[in-house]
Amino acid sequence: MGSGDEPSVRSIGTDQAAFSAFYRVHVGEVTRFVARRVADPQLAADLTAEVFLAVIEAAPGYRGAAGGPRTWLFGIARNVIAAEFRRSARERRAEALIAGRRLLDAEDIDRLVAKIDAARQVRALHEELRALPEGERAVLELVAVDGLTVAEAAAALGIRPVAARVRLHRARRALRPESFRPVIETEVVS
Repeated sequence: MGSGDEPSVRSIGTDQAAFSAFYRVHVGEVTRFVARRVADPQLAADLTAEVFLAVIEAAPGYRGAAGGPRTWLFGIARNVIAAEFRRSARERRAEALIAGRRLLDAEDIDRLVAKIDAARQVRALHEELRALPEGERAVLELVAVDGLTVAEAAAALGIRPVAARVRLHRARRALRPESFRPVIETEVVS
């Protein structure tokens, strides 16, 4: 394929005959090019195939590279190999990070599932809390989360203890789902 074949290079992605002809002419060179850079024969075969897939994708944009289709093809091959080397380096770095670390056993997974479930419950509770009026939420948080008595919460908010009790009662009534009861029914004597 010489420089007169540039229109057929642009049609590689859509014309099976053009791709077949291009492949037959260049597959040997590309295979040797890849094999000189990669020691694993299976990887060399995979990368050669990836080069031709990249050629199919890039073909519509071919504009007649200096040196013709062959030079353009080797540029693509070089990019595919470089991408593989980068991917492989990332994989080796990731493997080095986890090397020597203990893998999760069944008990670890059970504990992790329990933590995820607990976090889900807490997130749901926070959604419920955000829906409460500010005054009710403030009293509930001071009593149930921060451990203040109702009288202390009232003093912190600058309201009377009776008003704090009423707000706490309303907040608890609004948050009645069984899953939240242990959190919202924390009784602290005033």
